[in-house]
Amino acid sequence: MTFAIIETGGKQYKVGVGKKIQIEKLPFEAGKTFRFDRVLLKFDGKETVFGQPYIPGAVIEGEILRQARGKKKIVFKYHSKTRYRKKKGHRQDFTEVEVTKM
Repeated sequence: MTFAIIETGGKQYKVGVGKKIQIEKLPFEAGKTFRFDRVLLKFDGKETVFGQPYIPGAVIEGEILRQARGKKKIVFKYHSKTRYRKKKGHRQDFTEVEVTKM
C-alpha cells in the first residue's frame, strides 16, 4: 500500500493511485493533468520519506475529473431578544481530481 500526503489550497490530503479527492478549486478545465509538487510525506510500502516541509523533487500527478459546487450549507445568524435573524446559503466550488501517478 503506497500513499502520500500532499498540501493544496491550505489543506492536507492523504492520496494514493486511483483515489479521487475533492480539493479547493483549481483554474483548469476537466481532462487536464495537474502536478502536485508540495509533497509532505511519501510511503512506498517499505520506506517512509518525510519532507522538511516538502520533499524536494517529489511530484504527484492527477487528472482533473470535474469542476463543481458542493452541497448548500446554511449560515444562520441569531440574536436572542432583539428580533435579529439572518439566513443565508453558501455553496463552495471544488475540483475533483483522480491521482494517476506517484
